[in-house]
Amino acid sequence: MNGSRQDLTCHLVQPGAEFVGKQGLHYAVGISAETVGARHIHMQLATIPPGARAKAHMHAEHETAIYGMSGVSGCWYGERLEHHAVVRAGDFFYIPAGVPHLPYNPSPDVPCVALISRTDPNEQESVTLRPDLDELPDWASVQT
Repeated sequence: MNGSRQDLTCHLVQPGAEFVGKQGLHYAVGISAETVGARHIHMQLATIPPGARAKAHMHAEHETAIYGMSGVSGCWYGERLEHHAVVRAGDFFYIPAGVPHLPYNPSPDVPCVALISRTDPNEQESVTLRPDLDELPDWASVQT
């Protein structure tokens, strides 16, 4: 798509096949540069299996908006993952560009599913893994 007015059209998209992203979460992409030629937005479903966690990571150049659809997710965030939030079904969660974060699912038997939108239209291009932060959170202090 070259962006001319003649090429503009709407697209109905079904979620793509689930895959595991760089950060270790399960994704089903809906809207992206790859699926519809999006230039400034990306939308996908993310699933965190019971008891699973992502790898610590950040998105240097884009913002992320999350809507909890089912289950519960905890998320460590901040320069040293010093902050913590709990995202439940019906909650919105915003992650600014450049903020390291590490989401996880504290449930032993219920998956967590979220709708994620980003300002980067590419499916995995701007993920920066932060292995230096993977072991920092104080898991014992978490109450969901």
